[in-house]
Amino acid sequence: MSSSDRSQAVDVQESKTYEVRTYGCQMNVHDSERLSGLLEDAGYVRAPKDADGDADVVVFNTCAVRENADNRLYGNLGRLAPMKTKRPGMQIAVGGCLAQKDRDTIVKRAPWVDVVFGTHNIGKLPVLLERARVQEEAQVEIAESLEAFPSTLPTRRESAYAAWVSISVGCNNTCTFCIVPALRGKEKDRRTGDILAEIEALVGEGVSEITLLGQNVNAYGSDIGDREAFSKLLRACGRIEGLERVRFTSPHPRDFTDDVIAAMAETPNVMPQLHMPMQSGSDTVLKAMRRSYRQERYLGIIEKVRAGIPHAAITTDIIVGFPGETEEDFEQTLHAVREARFAQAFTFQYSKRPGTPAATMEGQIPKKVVQERYERLVALQEEISWDENKKQVGRTLELMVAEGEGRKDGATHRLSGRAPDNRLVHFTKPDEDVRPGDVVTVEITYAAPHHLLAEGAVLSVRRTRAGDAWEKRNAAAAAKPAGVMLGLPKIGAPEPLPVAASSGCGCD
Repeated sequence: MSSSDRSQAVDVQESKTYEVRTYGCQMNVHDSERLSGLLEDAGYVRAPKDADGDADVVVFNTCAVRENADNRLYGNLGRLAPMKTKRPGMQIAVGGCLAQKDRDTIVKRAPWVDVVFGTHNIGKLPVLLERARVQEEAQVEIAESLEAFPSTLPTRRESAYAAWVSISVGCNNTCTFCIVPALRGKEKDRRTGDILAEIEALVGEGVSEITLLGQNVNAYGSDIGDREAFSKLLRACGRIEGLERVRFTSPHPRDFTDDVIAAMAETPNVMPQLHMPMQSGSDTVLKAMRRSYRQERYLGIIEKVRAGIPHAAITTDIIVGFPGETEEDFEQTLHAVREARFAQAFTFQYSKRPGTPAATMEGQIPKKVVQERYERLVALQEEISWDENKKQVGRTLELMVAEGEGRKDGATHRLSGRAPDNRLVHFTKPDEDVRPGDVVTVEITYAAPHHLLAEGAVLSVRRTRAGDAWEKRNAAAAAKPAGVMLGLPKIGAPEPLPVAASSGCGCD
């Protein structure tokens, strides 16, 4: 935000609260951290976690990749209308992909909305809110191209010890089921020096794990025609002192080259984890999806990754019921899943994305057929996930302690952490104090399809600068006077993958 823009947005009383509701992919989660940072920079404070719309400003950061995305938004907006009537001065803003797509439609359908902004101009939110307040009319501002790379904006990061780092925005692919390129635009890469400077600054603040983020993360370098730019970036991350874990999401099989595998295998702080969307195992369906690889090419990449990184956990996204998918096509997907032996697969029933070529294709599959295939795929993957997790029993692993990952931890007197390959592990709480961001060594004793247990005593505890950062953040939040910080931030490593029930695009 420019200094002139900031001057329009500074007259916000310290007691005013905000709430940001996020839908969709990791890019939206990261954008919401920016939106929160912008609002706090303008003087707002976060509303309590259970505010449920009871805030002075409520921001919806939307996703447009599901068929019912607009219904979900307007339903939530409708529930806030009476609350806004009772609360003078309350403002509602809508941003993200659906705002970029629908523009003036939002204000027509929900005239009580104050601000509509797009994916390219999130930095304008505080100014637009102030302008709407002064002019007493809705402000709709949708930029057609990126005004400022998101990472130049203020940030309120959700974790003290793990952070997203965006390396590119937009996408140059033309998958027929995906509307993201139309809403996020063509791929635009950040300068490598800017990325590394941000990572070094984060490490200086105590962050020990970063996730490189892009709509098509391993296409990084396409702006300058350097096909090895991404592998070079991974190796450069390996030279940053104090950076313990590097992850990235999501790569595209088309751009997944041997130099990336070599960089993963040879860079100690790049974790043995790969999330690479397959989408379908059928060559016919992949062609209809306009995916630029086929089953043999995809499985060949998996084979190379396993040869170079034997303990790598590989996960994927799969769409079931794409238009025209036959039973034979679906059987090819099941075959690919059996061959790949994914640690986990995030499976989606095909949903029409308005504005995409696939939405008007012939051969739309009946819901009943899609559901039956989906259940068969989930059952197969559950069996494979459990078998793959059983192979972890007896292994000694270093876990980065997390917070909020184990819903039953309080009742079971356990803590939770992430293994290097990102598997979730619940472990016995040690006698000594352990903080999120610290590292513990445990032996795996039990495997379930979606988590592991270490039921014995913790073998070692390593207190870290990341744990210090978590402790410092929470101490500072607790020390603030009432009314300045309402509610503690949610602390925890950013989830590198969308959950199966999310509205993440799964488009990479």
